[in-house]
Amino acid sequence: MTSCCSTKTDNHEHEKHRFDYILWGSVSVIATALALHFAGLNLPYVHHFASTVLEFLSTMWWGIVLGILIVGLMNKVPREYFQVAMGRGNSAGGIFRAVFAGLLLDMCNHGILMVGAKLYERGVSLPQVMAFLIASPWNSISLTIILITLIGLKWTLAFIFLSAVVAMISGFIFMALIKAGILPDNPNKPEIAADFSVIADCKARLKTFKPSGRFFVELVTGGMHEARMLLRWLLLGVVIAAAVRTFVPHETFAEWFGPTLFGLGMTLLATTVLEVCSEGSAPVAADIMARAAAPGNAFAFLMAGVATDYTEILVMREATKSWKIAFFLPLVTVPQVVLLGWILNQF
Repeated sequence: MTSCCSTKTDNHEHEKHRFDYILWGSVSVIATALALHFAGLNLPYVHHFASTVLEFLSTMWWGIVLGILIVGLMNKVPREYFQVAMGRGNSAGGIFRAVFAGLLLDMCNHGILMVGAKLYERGVSLPQVMAFLIASPWNSISLTIILITLIGLKWTLAFIFLSAVVAMISGFIFMALIKAGILPDNPNKPEIAADFSVIADCKARLKTFKPSGRFFVELVTGGMHEARMLLRWLLLGVVIAAAVRTFVPHETFAEWFGPTLFGLGMTLLATTVLEVCSEGSAPVAADIMARAAAPGNAFAFLMAGVATDYTEILVMREATKSWKIAFFLPLVTVPQVVLLGWILNQF
């Protein structure tokens, strides 16, 4: 016992290193655009594309860095701690704990993906992971304050409450799907002794824990290794979003977001394609609410980042090794978001 947390990493089968076309292809496109941009060439489309890339990267970088550090730290924490903290995964209390944790965690959606994937790897049940992800991305304390300034306290509280409702309902639906045998639960659950105490175990580890340079190096390198899975899809999302912003006129884009079912559908499509960071989603949602007079569309824009976002789906597939589980995320959440968005648009 040499640290407050387990320093022994989980055993993984070493796969042959293959060239990552998605990661390095995205990096090449971004690097080329930025190089042409800073070279000062008068290329309007390239300038717009590069400026959008810089906007995305400047917005999401801190979330990615924070996610890497948190995931690296989670590597050091024994699996049993997560199981005890989250409670029983097949209970209402366990779902509530996951939603509550998601609401409180002050982190953007790009960092939260890494945390969610790591929770699954550490043994947290699938319903809890889904509830955590759905509740998390834009409900941070900092973003809540920003939303209050943009759309007012009443609408902000309504959006937070409804997002928690969607997360809770989704958690129960995933629980039912697992009980029915339609989806598999997390196979990573550790066996916990009946007399296991987190406090006693942690005290025992702290007695012999001595911070060292190696500990912090392992924390960072472990987090970066885990983050590689996410970064490939984030950078691809940045490329796609920048292309859409560059070649689709803003006026055409904005006029489709009215308080109708068509506008609601276009909002879901837009937020799926645009890969908007949680910080960037707040002003866009406020603009939709103000100019299109569509509070339901604004709510859908905030929620659909987790309900339909392809990065989320792809990362869940990587974490669970199941396309079926990944696609059930939008199948479960989108109908709820559409229904609530339509109801909100009536006010």
